[in-house]
Amino acid sequence: MPNPLERDRLRLLAVYAALFAVLATWAAIEPFDRRDWALENLLTVVAVLLLVGTYRVLPLSRISYTLIFLFLCLHEVGSHYTYAEVPYDAWTRDWFGTGFNSWVGWERNHYDRFVHLGYGLLLAYPVREVVLRVGDIRGFWGYFLPLDLTMSTSMLYELIEWVVALIVGGELGAAYLGSQGDPWDAQKDMALASLGALIAMTLTATLNWRTQHDFAREWAQSVRIRRASASAGAAK
Repeated sequence: MPNPLERDRLRLLAVYAALFAVLATWAAIEPFDRRDWALENLLTVVAVLLLVGTYRVLPLSRISYTLIFLFLCLHEVGSHYTYAEVPYDAWTRDWFGTGFNSWVGWERNHYDRFVHLGYGLLLAYPVREVVLRVGDIRGFWGYFLPLDLTMSTSMLYELIEWVVALIVGGELGAAYLGSQGDPWDAQKDMALASLGALIAMTLTATLNWRTQHDFAREWAQSVRIRRASASAGAAK
């Protein structure tokens, strides 16, 4: 019998699964570019299978599952329209009479930038949770390594995106890459993912500093240089 915490988590996951199924079904119905939709959802399928496959051995907190759910929802919207064509500007014109881009002075569609920022902002905390439990690290490294991993996986995704665009080529490659003619698109995407992760880890560290009485001691111990013992030195 699952304990009350487990039952609450399973209920939450059931709600998220149902909502995501509805969103994914909508995204699959007449997407802007069917081939781009299929490419974008390859990683979605891998992510969902990974979450399901690791649930028993590494169940995450409800906060982490919520953050992952939000990111996957953003990704599904992008897969339906392609990232360069998500009509957020048209939505704000319909609702408020003026487009969002005109409010902030943008000329291009920045939905892809928003999702890259969300990658760091929403996924750094789940990464931290995995790192803490698998690596058994504490203090400074419990904030730095999630930031580092988020930055490195963002870079890895940009490389995958580039390779896939080269392989498929043509309009599909351009739609999947979504650079919209910006030669610095990949660098900006990685910078935004890094900024999102930095914000997430800064907020997490600040909250822990305010609520954990041993925060400073644990932080100091984590960066202290450990000197080898005399016997260990002699053995070398």
